[in-house]
Amino acid sequence: MKKILISGALGQVGSEIALALRELYGNENVILVDIRDNVNVDLISKGPFYIADCRDREKLSTIIKNHQVDTIIHLAAILSAKAEQNPVRAWDININGLTTMLELAKEFNCSLFTPSSIGAFGSSTPKDNTPQVTIQRPSCIYGISKVSGELLCDYYYNKYNVDTRGVRFPGLISYLTPPGGGTTDYAIEIFYDAIKYKKYVCPLKEDTYLDMLYISDAVKAVIDLMNADPSKLKHRNAYNITAMSFSPKELAAEIKKHIPEFEIVYEVDPIKQRIADSWPNKLDDSEAREQWGFNPSYDLEKMVSLMLDNISRRLNND
Repeated sequence: MKKILISGALGQVGSEIALALRELYGNENVILVDIRDNVNVDLISKGPFYIADCRDREKLSTIIKNHQVDTIIHLAAILSAKAEQNPVRAWDININGLTTMLELAKEFNCSLFTPSSIGAFGSSTPKDNTPQVTIQRPSCIYGISKVSGELLCDYYYNKYNVDTRGVRFPGLISYLTPPGGGTTDYAIEIFYDAIKYKKYVCPLKEDTYLDMLYISDAVKAVIDLMNADPSKLKHRNAYNITAMSFSPKELAAEIKKHIPEFEIVYEVDPIKQRIADSWPNKLDDSEAREQWGFNPSYDLEKMVSLMLDNISRRLNND
């Protein structure tokens, strides 16, 4: 990676990947693209930034050509809960946006990273130690688009030799940027409400287990995979990765160690619960660990302490 374009660069994942890549490769060598410019002004101001839709091939082609981009990190997407509210729009952005980026990667000989998700699995998938290769029959439009995206990336690699790579992200936890409409967002919202109100109303049942990953581990995974020796990548796209699996009840118990008066109540959102119930409890990520050295640093205890400290500091400074 020398010249990197990031789509969806101001989102939860994009903003933190942008910060890390600009630190590694220099501000001018990491080009940010998003459909908005009213968030994270500091990040925008430190290097190249363009307002562009991920489906706008002509504009993106000009940006890639002018900056001599060699790597595309494609993150623009509609996430799970929001996708269910407008499935046609979600399909359009998630699939047509990816297809546009794949075509650009083919045209300009770029490597391309795009994330899949635990949402690519469904209720018929084995829920515990979910294998790297297994049945994928998701029931929500987000998951359907992610399975299609995995197959599209495989297709462009096999047919056109486009250097496509990707991981299946679990729920991502971060304090720097707000959640973007995913089913696992409760695991971020709970920290803000615990600090501000000492109470959280959870949209999932107390015993709903989902895989999670702290954002620093997610960013490192993207960088490590894109720098990995391609000869060692047996799957290339959609590697399972995870660091921890917990339920809302377990997360709340860990928070109570720091805020004893904190309480959690449950008002189940049927859409989010249906989506969560179709996803795995715990992924088997051994192939990512073996083939390109995935090795997360943050477990539940360390993550909770870090989130509470940093969110408290942010709220006190506001």
